[in-house]
Amino acid sequence: MSSQKQVRRKTVKDIAKAKKGDPLVCLTAYDAPRAALIDPYCDLILVGDSVGMVVHGLDSTVGVTMEMMILHGKAVMRGSEEAFVVVDMPFGSYEAGPVQAFENASRIMQETGCQAVKIESGTYAGEIVSFLVERGIPVMGHVGLRPQAIHVDGGFKAKGRSGDERQRVIDEAKAAEAGGAFAVVIEGVAEDLAREITEQLSIPTVGIGASAACDGQILVIDDMLGIFDWTPKFVRRYGDVKGEIVRSVEAYASDVKARTFPGEAETYQIKANLRNS
Repeated sequence: MSSQKQVRRKTVKDIAKAKKGDPLVCLTAYDAPRAALIDPYCDLILVGDSVGMVVHGLDSTVGVTMEMMILHGKAVMRGSEEAFVVVDMPFGSYEAGPVQAFENASRIMQETGCQAVKIESGTYAGEIVSFLVERGIPVMGHVGLRPQAIHVDGGFKAKGRSGDERQRVIDEAKAAEAGGAFAVVIEGVAEDLAREITEQLSIPTVGIGASAACDGQILVIDDMLGIFDWTPKFVRRYGDVKGEIVRSVEAYASDVKARTFPGEAETYQIKANLRNS
């Protein structure tokens, strides 16, 4: 019998256990090296459409394409072994209806090998979620602040501040659950609303800017690592990767200009016996 450790990816059932167990640890990732680094610590890795802003320099997620999500989804799958991997469905890939959603969701799963897709689920999306789940595609919902809807909302604004808006967020979450979603991301809402939704749903909630009342937490990895000068209020910086990169590049540039890099240790030399042969 092989002595090698048998690696098993987490499943929908593993994620569901968070409703009565330890909180889910979730992060975004967009490439293989970062996926490999965070894989041992994460229950769920999201290949978020935030890749458009974080990696490609877009000003919103609206311009993200299917091809971009599939490319980055493949990379994350290659880099990870154990975490449950979810790939965002980009704007325009599911809103037209269940058939369009299935065609694009099935393509994402076939080409990346991921375990599930995520959609920004307004109340209209219950039918879409149900259609996908019935056909074998696990779906994660996303309610509250929905980045793909910023042009309707007038920017990235917290949700649930009025009575009507609060009820709409609750209705969105319930519609996702009723459709068969295995979990729901709650973004940009007050703690009491996040707590109410979490208590009312039988599926796990994953918060981002929604307090510790949720069943798990997710952050954009570049935000928590300190890559950018500005981050949202709900982000805690766990590192200063930008500072380390700047310091390293400054040192490299200085060594190149001083001709101290490459040095003897980084230079190939011809062995004496070969030189004289």
